[in-house]
Amino acid sequence: MEVSIARAAAQPDTPPLTERQEARRRRILHASAQLASRGGFDAVQMREVAESSQVALGTLYRYFPSKVHLLVATMQSQLEHMHGTLRKKPPSGETAAERVAETLMRAFRALQREPHLADAMVRALTFADRSVSPEVDQVSRQTTAIILDAMGLENPTPDQLSAVRVIEHTWHSALVTWLSGRASIAQVKIDIETVCRLIDLTSPRD
Repeated sequence: MEVSIARAAAQPDTPPLTERQEARRRRILHASAQLASRGGFDAVQMREVAESSQVALGTLYRYFPSKVHLLVATMQSQLEHMHGTLRKKPPSGETAAERVAETLMRAFRALQREPHLADAMVRALTFADRSVSPEVDQVSRQTTAIILDAMGLENPTPDQLSAVRVIEHTWHSALVTWLSGRASIAQVKIDIETVCRLIDLTSPRD
């Protein structure tokens, strides 16, 4: 049985935000990213985010109950922006594995340019408990959509989606090890290219 890309990357059923609410949410996420870029996880204080985004502190907490909720949502927003950039210049590899590896390394290098922001978002993912599951799920869905786009698949099989999940886990782990100074960029590239070979193993045979 095949699973459609739309279903794999679908957003949860939540009431749509009004145009004004969406604009407010974008301001909050922008302020969060700016503060994190300057000073990492500890620099993102809810009161400062509220002041920078020109919303009341109580309003901020209605959108994001904690700093962890906010930073995980910030990561989803950053990945969404990356996805748009990647679509404008698709990967050039001949195989799906090569295209996914190229895409993930481009995303990695984008995060590399903002190490404090990357560290803040990854730390938030690490700290996230069950209450942050909706935001964590959105990060996973966005990452899945990026990978499936690079693969050029509209109807991935369950085996292919399983491979995508393993690739996501490896990419996240690579971010953690790089941010902690335990892996070089060269090692990250080797690990990403290695795990992406799973795509070839799960591709349906003619």
